[in-house]
Amino acid sequence: MEIQGNPDLHFWITRGIARRLGVDFSANLQEGVLTRADLAGMVDRCRQCDGVAGCLAYLSENPDRAPAPPDWCRNAALLAELRALN
Repeated sequence: MEIQGNPDLHFWITRGIARRLGVDFSANLQEGVLTRADLAGMVDRCRQCDGVAGCLAYLSENPDRAPAPPDWCRNAALLAELRALN
C-alpha cells in the first residue's frame, strides 16, 4: 500500500501531532469530547493530505511538544479546539 493511503500511518501521524500539542485522544474519547467517528474523520483528512513527508519531519523535529500543528495540517482547527479544552 502506498504511503498516502496507509491508514495505520495516518493514524499515527494524527495521534503524534495531537500528542505534541498536548491532546490526549484516549482521554477525549473517554470523556465524550471526541467520538470514534470524529477520530476516523481526522485520520481520513490526514490520508487525503499531500504533506506526509512534512508531517514525518515535523514529528521528528518536535519529539516532545510543539506550539502548533504544521501550517498545512487539515486537522489544525479541530486540534486547536481540543487543545483549548485541556
